[in-house]
Amino acid sequence: MSGPTHIPPAHWNLDSIVSGLREARVAWRGPRGRLREDAGLREFPSQESLRQIIKDLCGALFPMRLGPIDLREEVEDFYVGHTIGAALDALLHQVCLELQYVGRPEQAATPGTRERAIEIVRQFGAELPRVRAALDLDVTAAYQGDPAAHSVDEVLLCYPGVSAMIHHRLANVLYRLDVPMLARMVAEIAHADTGIDIHPGATIGSSFFIDHGTGVVIGETAIIGDRVRLYQMVTLGAKRFPPGENGELKKGLARHPLIEDDVVIYAGATILGRVTIGKGSTIGGNVWLTRSVPPGSNVTQASLVSDMPDCGLGG
Repeated sequence: MSGPTHIPPAHWNLDSIVSGLREARVAWRGPRGRLREDAGLREFPSQESLRQIIKDLCGALFPMRLGPIDLREEVEDFYVGHTIGAALDALLHQVCLELQYVGRPEQAATPGTRERAIEIVRQFGAELPRVRAALDLDVTAAYQGDPAAHSVDEVLLCYPGVSAMIHHRLANVLYRLDVPMLARMVAEIAHADTGIDIHPGATIGSSFFIDHGTGVVIGETAIIGDRVRLYQMVTLGAKRFPPGENGELKKGLARHPLIEDDVVIYAGATILGRVTIGKGSTIGGNVWLTRSVPPGSNVTQASLVSDMPDCGLGG
């Protein structure tokens, strides 16, 4: 019987790897003005911290459903107050980091920066009751719009479209308060968890329902009215457009669809550009649409083909 086999230690040449990565960082940071004497401090908000903040806020918004499993109704207000206070304190630090990042190259945490951050977080907190009221309408719309739903509690606990909307309505407040990086991070947390990609700048009306949800994309300047319902794989996107000066894409242009009230858009539909889908319209599955349609329209693949001009290519 042979003895244990001797395995020589592995050598990864770590000094060379670390040195090469340092050179790559310097090469990237130098042209962008990122080489500073005060380097070493964190300059970006933390997605991990923000994920915990949003989780706590979800619990505070819906304490008896998304809060602690052992929470009792008689201490509900205490839990809500304590949780929101801690979440807003943590959010304040993340807002300060974003404001300092935007203020580069100065980068210093000035008293003015902190005062502005405090005001942003104060306004964010003040919006939470309105967010809860809007989410109640979204949850109700999901329950009433899906015959497979057994209760509003099931909808809130299980439906990815509702989870995405909780994140979006919080992210949209941050976006409107001019902390777009934090807003986008909240949106991307929801995107990773649900497969639903809603830009925090999108304006979404009341009683909004995303059924199934996977693959839905809603762009930054999209405007969605009340009582709108989307199914999986729907895209409300932008058409390609020429870049502006220095080859950069123009910012702030209204380039995504405007969806009026009471519209239903079925699975796989793609609507591109600043077009208007009129009130009460139905957009069929897998439709590709780059033009406006009037109220009450019923758009299907067949109807789009019939609208095409005769190209003289008959057999």
